[in-house]
Amino acid sequence: MLNTKQEISNSFEEIYLENIGGPVIFQWIERLREIVSDWKEKQKKEKHPEINQSADKVELQTEVAEHMNNQNYNIVTGPPIQDRKSTFQGHFCEVKSQQDVRCVMNILLENKKISQATHNISAYRIKTDSGSILQDCDDDGEHHAGGRLLHLLQILNVTNVFVVVSRWYGGIQLGPDRFRHINNAARQVLGEAGVIKL
Repeated sequence: MLNTKQEISNSFEEIYLENIGGPVIFQWIERLREIVSDWKEKQKKEKHPEINQSADKVELQTEVAEHMNNQNYNIVTGPPIQDRKSTFQGHFCEVKSQQDVRCVMNILLENKKISQATHNISAYRIKTDSGSILQDCDDDGEHHAGGRLLHLLQILNVTNVFVVVSRWYGGIQLGPDRFRHINNAARQVLGEAGVIKL
């Protein structure tokens, strides 16, 4: 916990020095959230370092593998966006079911570079045969990022879409700018896939 306190202090000082004379409270709060989220995740991993796979998880992996063999996914990857040593890159695939979402995510994670990203933020929206919308998102440790990505898909009113934005952290805090880059990476890949007009 002492290291965490020092990290908070150092981060606050860094943000203050980058914004002398400007408002910093929001950036401090966002950074504190990131640090606490990372600390909680670390605590969770230390408490349960190795959890054996349950039968349900093995069954799900088998089901996903079988589904992948029967599908042909066209995954589009957008251009990278770089800011202060961090890189953001969007990936898109058309999906018709939650099983498609799991399969596409597994395919993306087979790529070593994507699997080693600091965060793989994702969101999907699927229109069912009955006309209802299935939607969900995953922050992957980037607090609130998945919800914001899903909100973008809702605003664009797109369906049968699955978007993943990979972020490789470069060691410099971006504050709220990171959310703008995540959404821009998503927009770019949706444009490249022809889902929206840029």
